[in-house]
Amino acid sequence: MLYTLATSPYHCDLSALLRLIGEGDDLLLMQDGVLAGVNGSTALDSVLRAPISIYALKEDLLARGLIGQISHKITVIGYTDFVSLTVKHRQQVAW
Repeated sequence: MLYTLATSPYHCDLSALLRLIGEGDDLLLMQDGVLAGVNGSTALDSVLRAPISIYALKEDLLARGLIGQISHKITVIGYTDFVSLTVKHRQQVAW
């Protein structure tokens, strides 16, 4: 399943989202959700503990001036790769 986090991890129940995610799922950080991928954040520690692949949308990182602050453990992708993720996962949950 593909999960998308579009709100700030500090304005949503991130722990509830992470409880839903299972092995083999993917998480895409987009819009204000990219804040969960910033180095040194408590949100980053939480998402990195999950047994999933984590992606962040490059355009949203650039728009927020965070491209240089994102963890190297998160794969930065563009819209084409975002479409590929939606094709890979027939089910998606927006958070």
